[in-house]
Amino acid sequence: MYYLELVGEASDETLGIAEAEHAAASAVTRVGPGLAIADEIRHNRVQKLGYTHHISTLIGQTDATQESAVTLLQAAFSDDKCGNDRDKEHVTGPEMTSTRDQSLPTVAVCARNVRSTAHISTTSIERALGNVLVNHGYDIDLEDPTYELRACFADDICLLGWAVDSPMTNFDSRSPTNRPFFQPGSMAPRDARACVNLAAGPTLPDATVLDPMVGTGGMLIEAGLIGATVIGSDVQSKMAVGAAENLERCLSTQPWHIFKSDATELPILNETIDAVIFDAPYGRQSKIAADRLSDLVAGALTEAIRVAPRCVIIGDRSYDDIATVVGWTVTARFERRVHRSLTRHVHVLRRANTDDNSEYDIGDINY
Repeated sequence: MYYLELVGEASDETLGIAEAEHAAASAVTRVGPGLAIADEIRHNRVQKLGYTHHISTLIGQTDATQESAVTLLQAAFSDDKCGNDRDKEHVTGPEMTSTRDQSLPTVAVCARNVRSTAHISTTSIERALGNVLVNHGYDIDLEDPTYELRACFADDICLLGWAVDSPMTNFDSRSPTNRPFFQPGSMAPRDARACVNLAAGPTLPDATVLDPMVGTGGMLIEAGLIGATVIGSDVQSKMAVGAAENLERCLSTQPWHIFKSDATELPILNETIDAVIFDAPYGRQSKIAADRLSDLVAGALTEAIRVAPRCVIIGDRSYDDIATVVGWTVTARFERRVHRSLTRHVHVLRRANTDDNSEYDIGDINY
């Protein structure tokens, strides 16, 4: 079993759990502020998540006190929970014994008070847990340890585990304002990454992802950076050309395809795309009338279900009814307030016959 440390605030948790469940983990369950546990992990996918920043093998869970954390670690040695083999496919913790005359790996301890919700001193806890490790014959190395023990405290719980994965993506470096072509309202890279994982997670990294309303190309940049083959189109020549400039900058070492096309009449064969994802025009920012916008979304979703079994659509309103009429099943819908006049609705859609082992049916969720 594993535990996940989630990025962001309480409002981001549900999205982070859904993203992890779709793209990299199974049976993900929230256990406290910023913390969740999972049964299994796809280690080759963890590095590509947007809203998870650490994953550890779970030694155990206890009360959020220093005494309980120390007792749990000591018990783990007694129960041999710290003595399992570590290999490339399944990591359950560093190989440890209590024999002092063996050459043993070095360790470090990191304690976190998640969102300052627990009444603890991280410095004191790191020292106390480090003493347990030293008493079992291990050397502490804070600069370049072989293994890292992570102790996360949130509200009234503590999770102990051995760090196994830590996504290092620097989303800030890919701010939309830093791209050659920029338009107001572009989605933040971390949110775009999460949407890509929600749409194509089970098929990544070998997925083919289509954005038929490509805009500035932010969705495809994130999809391409995690290994997908990316295809984009836009009815406006200006947007298609601008997106191509951005993809040339950000995806310079891999192929991508951008062309001019109406999202309701795509020149793409049936069943040739793994996932479609697009950010529909926002009514208040668009010159498109409400009825025309509904027709546009319906047409785009009709084309999407023709070419792909999975889709994520983002808009400034619920499109549940339109998606259902077209033939999609809405497996999840998130709402996120961007600012006073804009709330984004993220719809996760599946075709009825889609075989998806990462299905995460959570209904309407505000995040």
